[in-house]
Amino acid sequence: METSYLRLKGMGCAACANKIDRAIHEVPGVTECNVNFGAEQATVQYNPKQTNINNIQQAVSDAGYSAEPLESTQNSQEERDKENRKIAQKLRKKVLISAVISSILIIGSLPMMTGLEIPFIPMWSHNPWLQLILTTPVMFWCGKTFFIGAWKGLKRHSADMNTLIAVGTGSAYLYSIFVTIFPGFFISQGLSADVYYESAAVIITLILLGQLLEHRARGKTSEAIRKLMGLQAKTARVVRDDKEVDIPLEAVKVGDIVIVRPGEKIPVDGELIEGRSTIDESMVTGESVPVEKKPGDDIIGATINRTGSFKFRASRVGKDTVLAQIVQLVQQAQGSKAPIQKLADQVTGWFVPVVIAIAILTFIIWFNFTGNLTLATLTSVGVLIIACPCALGLATPTSVMVGTGLGAEHGILIKGADSLEIAHKIQTIILDKTGTLTAGKPTVTNYITTGGTANDNELKLLRLVAAVERKSEHPLAEAIVQYAESQGVDFPLPEPEDFDAMTGMGVQGYVSDRFIQVGTSRWMGELDIDIEALKQFQQQWETEGKTTALVAVDGIIEGVIGIADTLKPTSENAVKSLQRMGLEVVMITGDNQKTAEAIASQVGIERVFAEVRPDQKADLVKSIQKEKKRKGENHRIVAMVGDGINDAPALAQADVGIAIGTGTDVAIAAGDITLISGELTGIVTAIKLSRATLNNIRQNLFFAFIYNTAGIPIAAGILYPFFGWLLNPIIAGGAMAMSSVSVVTNALRLRNFKLSS
Repeated sequence: METSYLRLKGMGCAACANKIDRAIHEVPGVTECNVNFGAEQATVQYNPKQTNINNIQQAVSDAGYSAEPLESTQNSQEERDKENRKIAQKLRKKVLISAVISSILIIGSLPMMTGLEIPFIPMWSHNPWLQLILTTPVMFWCGKTFFIGAWKGLKRHSADMNTLIAVGTGSAYLYSIFVTIFPGFFISQGLSADVYYESAAVIITLILLGQLLEHRARGKTSEAIRKLMGLQAKTARVVRDDKEVDIPLEAVKVGDIVIVRPGEKIPVDGELIEGRSTIDESMVTGESVPVEKKPGDDIIGATINRTGSFKFRASRVGKDTVLAQIVQLVQQAQGSKAPIQKLADQVTGWFVPVVIAIAILTFIIWFNFTGNLTLATLTSVGVLIIACPCALGLATPTSVMVGTGLGAEHGILIKGADSLEIAHKIQTIILDKTGTLTAGKPTVTNYITTGGTANDNELKLLRLVAAVERKSEHPLAEAIVQYAESQGVDFPLPEPEDFDAMTGMGVQGYVSDRFIQVGTSRWMGELDIDIEALKQFQQQWETEGKTTALVAVDGIIEGVIGIADTLKPTSENAVKSLQRMGLEVVMITGDNQKTAEAIASQVGIERVFAEVRPDQKADLVKSIQKEKKRKGENHRIVAMVGDGINDAPALAQADVGIAIGTGTDVAIAAGDITLISGELTGIVTAIKLSRATLNNIRQNLFFAFIYNTAGIPIAAGILYPFFGWLLNPIIAGGAMAMSSVSVVTNALRLRNFKLSS
């Protein structure tokens, strides 16, 4: 079996994704297919002996769309970004033009709508011929994609939102043309010669605006891939013919000896063969504390060398590096997501044919029973006008626009309707430890000397320690210096002499004629320094998941410092709030089991997964999704919360990826929801907002359908014997407008929703 990833073009709604899915599944040899409307991707598994990628692409083309292989190269990504910018620019232009024309048409139609003479509106502004001239470019330039989509759907014997839009706006437009050309015909029948150009233009404008907003949200999915690619080094310094030469990253081969200096980015994966160093792997592992490396240790590309120079042998290059695999994991996770079906798209499969059938049946019945062509025409057109999808098109976007705006006011950025729609179903929330539950930065939490915590020598010793640590580039050293400053230690600090950083051990140097050594208990043991006086504190703090640094002065133990990545102040309350909402809370981390359990116990999390690598995080999300699920659901609904690049694949794999705004840009781009403040209380707010918005959308859809279901029989003439005036198309137009007003008004109610309630 082979798996290919396709980039799709031409999709207009989730129904299009379903059509492509069916078309690909019909290709002999295809065993599995997932089409992601939001990411515009398809993941296809097939038997290469029975079919190939060309056959699959042809099937997509026959369905009325296009597909091309999805590549993860920098050039292909830049081409896709350029194409997306062109699409967005074209949409913006169409929205602007259609909005201006629609505004003119609405102003010009006010006298007709109100039945009043409005002094400041000139008579010529509501001239039907002028309105026809203004409306035509909106219909056939701004809105041409809807009509093309509807025509393609007709050829494929299917209907979608394009069909609804084309039928609704087209019927209003054609009816208005008929009235414009033959006004006397309507007047002779005792009917008002009113036109509805503004209805057609406004509908096109609103739908285009929704498409523009959706395109912007979907376009951000590529940012994760682009920024991941931006992490890799551009060049590498390798040994060739016994000389050090700088070569392009693409030229590095497996087996090359690569040289890395302090502060440089490691170009590819490999094994350290000479030297020692401390490497910041936070962009890959998510852990804030740099890792000590010695000969024989694995080196990960795109990580940063903090201290010493070293040489390593390249073992994985190109698409085989950890970074490249993370890029692929993000692409796969994004492509494997099943498209969330919107109710409006679900009903279009039967709603449009039924409405058209009712309109045709209405024409036939009235013409056969009365022989009145005008009456038959008016009733059938009325059915089409009142069934216009304006309210259906507004039902979800208006609620989403208000809901996302409300979320932004509370520090929550939501990419689109899909994220809001699925968030209210979440059953399990997976929290990354570093940078999510914790601050993501080492902080001194404990400090004690052999004389206790309140003695004259405490600050003096701390000043000596800070003076030595200031010469180190290690993050733990920075934490100690910051702690000393916060405790009121006198600055500036004295300059140490004979400073030496012992890789993996600690630091040492002379300060004010005192020999200061700060480091691990193992190093102290090698130096034959007795630490028994402070050993109980050191062991206790390490049991709590903290890193300890022992302090020796002139070869005698004097103090111990406890350093940890502390919990954010709101983490405990947020976890408890989520649990009270009936959600299972799980913690995941690349840290060791002891530290993980210590942090989890502080916030009340019982289920913990420790020492998890980046690729394992995405797999872990998959395994939890397969656990016990609710009736009617294909899998357990899981949310992933993280802030590191290593979280990006898991964020994409989860049903809802929630990124911490204080974390990396890649995590934010890969997530569906971003918490700007970085506080976990935003998760509680986001879920409450999701539930409120989904309820609002359901209400909107009810309003949209109730007008159609009640209005269609009236427009069809069921009350004609009693209220003949109801056949005037303006009634159908008014009902259609009322449904839109109801939807928008109801959506605006969301702004009054108290997320803290």
